[in-house]
Amino acid sequence: MPFPAAPARPLAGRVIVLTGAHGELGQAAALACARAGARLVLLGRKVPKLNRVYDAVKALGPEPALYPIDLAGADPSDYETLADTVERELGGLHGILHTAADFAGLTPLENTPPEQFARQWQVNLTARWFLTQACLPALRRAGDSAVVFVVDAPERVGGAYWGAYGLAQQANQGLMRMLHEETAASSVRVAALQPGPMRGALRARAFVDEAALRVPAAAAYAAACVSLLSPEGRVHRGTVHAPSPASE
Repeated sequence: MPFPAAPARPLAGRVIVLTGAHGELGQAAALACARAGARLVLLGRKVPKLNRVYDAVKALGPEPALYPIDLAGADPSDYETLADTVERELGGLHGILHTAADFAGLTPLENTPPEQFARQWQVNLTARWFLTQACLPALRRAGDSAVVFVVDAPERVGGAYWGAYGLAQQANQGLMRMLHEETAASSVRVAALQPGPMRGALRARAFVDEAALRVPAAAAYAAACVSLLSPEGRVHRGTVHAPSPASE
């Protein structure tokens, strides 16, 4: 007998919080998740850009919710309010996709302004944990849920001049694995998505002279985001998933 086909809308009925929704990968993931049936909560700090993503998502799937927030300045109580609001207003929470990232460019640690170091560490690591921690009770109540951390390859960004961004990317993988071990017996699945090089503003700050068309667009990894958030993501639980880019 043939295997049953995968559902056409694997995220139907699921509420997903998406950080960095107006970034390149955030936008691509938002569109893919909307097509897959998800009700999205779009997080970002630039409201005009967030509104444009809202319009595009609304045209493809369930009406999303906007939640403007600056991850660099938010504190744990802000994330607790977010989690309570999402569960109360939308009826539950089934996933978090962490795509937000902050990177100012390649700089020696010695020359990095302390405020820049602190911001990158906050956005790329601390805010991810504070948001996840606040949402864990709602995620458990959902019965089947997923937390997906988008990470950069340590061998790519762990060397000289990558600063707090590179350090945070290494710490993200440790965070994912520790949280996985602590939730392994629960209904909350934890995994990481490690895309390959992709076009975008963040990469352009590190590879200024690179021809843009030499690397794929962020949309090449959007399907992987959907997969990890959906029930089929169980096979990647506790792992760093590094897929090949899909054809554009």
